[in-house]
Amino acid sequence: MPIYKYETHCHTSETSRCSAINGTDLVGYYHSLGYSGLCITDHFFNGNTTVPRDIAWDKRVEMFTEGYNNAAVEGNKLGINVFFGWEYSHQGADFLTYGLSKEWLLSNPDLMSWSLNEYLDRARSDGAFIVHAHPFREAGYIPMIHLNPGRVDAVEIYNASMTDAVNQRAQWYAESYGLKLFAGSDMHSDQRLRLCGIESEVLFSDISEFTQAFKRGSYNIFDFHI
Repeated sequence: MPIYKYETHCHTSETSRCSAINGTDLVGYYHSLGYSGLCITDHFFNGNTTVPRDIAWDKRVEMFTEGYNNAAVEGNKLGINVFFGWEYSHQGADFLTYGLSKEWLLSNPDLMSWSLNEYLDRARSDGAFIVHAHPFREAGYIPMIHLNPGRVDAVEIYNASMTDAVNQRAQWYAESYGLKLFAGSDMHSDQRLRLCGIESEVLFSDISEFTQAFKRGSYNIFDFHI
């Protein structure tokens, strides 16, 4: 039985200011590694985004999807599935959001006024699968570590950008609260030699199948070096 590999956490330079690779090249990179799909999770408006904060909401959403759109076009050419998601941030805590659409963003123009708890509750109520990414990451701009075990579905316990010690703390956290285990490379280029993600016996054709598999827990996580 074939095994399908998916990247769950990656950023395009069109939309994430910290990324060094555009959506087209990102898809080409994963295609060259034999992946079946990837989910673009660019930094949202409260993160390290290229999208200006002083333009109309619909224009912001259009700009936000640019990296994903370019990746999806290339995915269609190469036969690799590309899904839409994002990385929502709050004071250094980051939450990967899967299963919601561009239309959902357009229909919630007051989203940036929501509290973190309101965002997590409303997103999940509308069908999102929320993963707390690298929950024990530390940096000079992060005032404190925020944990929300009752408002997330899974914890990223393998992140290629983090040390083993940070990932091990994430695993302890997830297992302590009975949360699903998750993995993603947090890719910002095509130079990283460590890759993390999920494997499935099912080939996902759209974001709904992708997200439903997460909710069922019908996937395996991986962490390997090229």
